[in-house]
Amino acid sequence: MQSKTRFNLGLKACVAAALLAGGLAGVSAPAVAQQSKFITVGTGGIVGVYYPLGGAICRFVNANRKDHGLRCTVESTGGSVFNINAVMAGDMDIGFAQSDTQYYAMTGANAFKDKPQPKLRALFSVYPELLTLVARQDANIKTFADIKGKRVNIGDPGSGTRGTTELVMAALNIKKEDLKLASELKFVEMAPALCDNKIDAFTFVAGHPNAIFQEAATSCASNIATVVGPGVDKLVKDNPFYAKANVPGKMYKGTDNAQATFGVLATIVASADLPEQTAYIITKAVFDNLDDFKKLHPAVANITKEQMLEGNTVPFHPGAIKYFKEKGLMK
Repeated sequence: MQSKTRFNLGLKACVAAALLAGGLAGVSAPAVAQQSKFITVGTGGIVGVYYPLGGAICRFVNANRKDHGLRCTVESTGGSVFNINAVMAGDMDIGFAQSDTQYYAMTGANAFKDKPQPKLRALFSVYPELLTLVARQDANIKTFADIKGKRVNIGDPGSGTRGTTELVMAALNIKKEDLKLASELKFVEMAPALCDNKIDAFTFVAGHPNAIFQEAATSCASNIATVVGPGVDKLVKDNPFYAKANVPGKMYKGTDNAQATFGVLATIVASADLPEQTAYIITKAVFDNLDDFKKLHPAVANITKEQMLEGNTVPFHPGAIKYFKEKGLMK
C-alpha cells in the first residue's frame, strides 16, 4: 500500500479533451499478426474529469494503432464501482476508479462485500479527488454534520462518490433516515437540482476546478462546506489511501476561504486477465505523452511520472510494471 500523496490543485480553466477515432486501414504486418482489437475505457459522467481524460488516453493509443493493432474507445459510466465491475466482468478493458474503491474491491468490503475482486490490478494513478460538499447558502450548511434534516444528494449508485459519502455519514453517525431527502441524482443533474431548490446540498468526489462546482457557484447562491470532525479524522487515519486537503478559497464564487476536506486518488485499473502487452501499450501511450496529457485539465496539470505510481491499493499489472522498469521508475 502506497504512502499518502500531498495534493496539488491546479487553478487554470478546464479544457475538454476530444476523443479521436479512426479506421484501421493500413495496419502494419506486426499489428495484423497481433490481430486488431478494440479496447474500451470506462470513465464517468460526460461533464466530469474522467471522460475527457479517458478520451485523451484513447487518442494517445489510437495515434499508434498501425503499430500495435489496438483501437481505443471511451464509454461514459456511473463511475468507480461500475467501472471495476465492468472491467472484472470483461465488459471493459480498463476503467477509472478511486483508490479507496480499489481497496474495497480487492478486500471485499462495502460495495464489494459479496464479490471481492482479487484479480483487480492497477496501471497508474492520475490526479487527486476531494470529497466536496456543495450547499445552497440559504440551507445554512457550513460543515458536513449540518446535513441532518436537509435534502441531500448522496451520490449516484455505483459511483465512488456514493461510497465515500456513506462512509463519512457513518463516521459522523448520520443515517439516511436523518435526512429529509436522500436523492440519487446523476452528476449532471446535481447543480440544476440545487439551484432549482429541489435539494439543499450535494456531495461529489472530484478534482478541482470542476465544471459541476462552477455551475452551482455561478447559477445560484451556493457555498462549499467543510468535511471535518473527529469521525473524519479517524477515517483518514485508519485508511492510508485517504489524505486531508483543502478546496482552495476563491476558486468558486461564494466560497472565499479554503474549505477543509479529504480525498483519494483517481486511478486506472484493469483485470489481471488483460494481456500484458495491452497494459504495456496503454501505459506507454500515456507516459510517453505526459506533457500533452497534463494540458488537458487543471486537475492533472502538476502531476509527475513518479506521483503516478503512488496511491494505488492493489498490485500493479505486469504490463505496467514492464514499462516502469524500462524507464527506471521501478526497480
